Amino acid sequence: MEKFTKESLAKYDGKNGNPAYVAIDGKVYDVTGNSHWTNGEHHGFSAGQALDEGIAQSPHGKSVLAKLNQVGTYED
Repeated sequence: MEKFTKESLAKYDGKNGNPAYVAIDGKVYDVTGNSHWTNGEHHGFSAGQALDEGIAQSPHGKSVLAKLNQVGTYED
């Protein structure tokens, strides 16, 4: 699996044809094509970032992660 840093993950923002990836708890997930992540945006959050705090505040919590494909690991 690929290892991502803050800088390398930022390229995966879901804009201009780029895939949309998010990092949560040290794992990077692909949200490209997910209907909830149109153009790399989801309820005020943007792809290409670590979203540990954001998912903690969401109504669904981490339960949705099981439905996503993990594409790498994240180190801040």
